[in-house]
Amino acid sequence: MIIKSSTALCNDYSMVSDLAHEKAEQREETLKLRAKLEAAEAARLSGAPAYTLEESRKRLEAIYQRD
Repeated sequence: MIIKSSTALCNDYSMVSDLAHEKAEQREETLKLRAKLEAAEAARLSGAPAYTLEESRKRLEAIYQRD
């Protein structure tokens, strides 16, 4: 947490604004990631096929070897 005096905040409003925007963007990315994880977990629980890391690598290699 950053603690500043009210005078410092008034004098450097652009820094405060930039920091607020940065934190909001971080929060938005966190929420997007959480939504993706929840969707993946729901798919897993519903019986959707799951792939190991090695299976995923093989699938990606097959895709990218197509020229």
